[in-house]
Amino acid sequence: MDRKLLTRLAAVALFLGCAGGPAYGGSVTQPGETLGAATGAPAPPGVYLVNTSDWGCRSTQPKDTCEGVTIPLIVWSTPWTVLGGRLQFALAAPAVEVGVQDTTYISGWFNPYADIQLAWDLGRGWGASFLLGYYPDIDSRVAFSSATLNPRFALSYTGDHWNLTANVIFGYQFDQVTSRPQVSPCPVSPAFPSNGCNPHYMNIDLTATKTFGKWELGPVGYYSNDLSTPISGYEKQSQFAIGGLVGYEFGPVILQAYVTTDVYQKNYGGYDTRGWVRIIVPVGNVAATPTIAR
Repeated sequence: MDRKLLTRLAAVALFLGCAGGPAYGGSVTQPGETLGAATGAPAPPGVYLVNTSDWGCRSTQPKDTCEGVTIPLIVWSTPWTVLGGRLQFALAAPAVEVGVQDTTYISGWFNPYADIQLAWDLGRGWGASFLLGYYPDIDSRVAFSSATLNPRFALSYTGDHWNLTANVIFGYQFDQVTSRPQVSPCPVSPAFPSNGCNPHYMNIDLTATKTFGKWELGPVGYYSNDLSTPISGYEKQSQFAIGGLVGYEFGPVILQAYVTTDVYQKNYGGYDTRGWVRIIVPVGNVAATPTIAR
């Protein structure tokens, strides 16, 4: 299979993310989770298994806060088109571990995820997509105590072995204030001792990689920002991180790895540095002649 086509699996890999309060604030979708993915381009019809895992630490005081995430995902790129766009679905059940150095450690299931996406081949190497995802509320110490609507808009250029992609991700919380704190970026105070809060958010994931034979190389970066103030006194959080990605094709299987580090952060309490690994495995009947631009 053509290397560029497999890289485009991220078009369906609507990679779900997870957030630990100290590490990611109010963003249910993990900032940076779709880096390296041509999320604006349609994928060849078929079924795929995708797993994205990452681990990193934020330089909070007096001790670092570290978090590990694993996101197993199943993707179905259907043979059907709607309004000219490829119809694609995904389901995921991520797990999270969060710890403060030599102090506390918790782990468990994060909010599961499902989505539906339309991805259009615009010609001349360009593609665009719209995705509508949903995180249900679950009772877990490392989950958010609200259901979340998750629309995403992506634009990709994949001509001449490039992957130039911008993926804009929004999260709209059904309950911005809840009776269960779970993962919450809200400060504990006498006026707000037991409830959690869930701000609306926006993430932007940016990729600029190029394929050289079986290798893929290039810079990546992401930005995240809280969009609402759910309780009085809440200080919105934002960050910008940059890094580099390397990928390799092992036959039909794609392996990607990248490292990111914050160059700007506001109200997170410290800077985050993180390593990521992704594997993409086709397991269904991928179309031998997919109708997408090369």
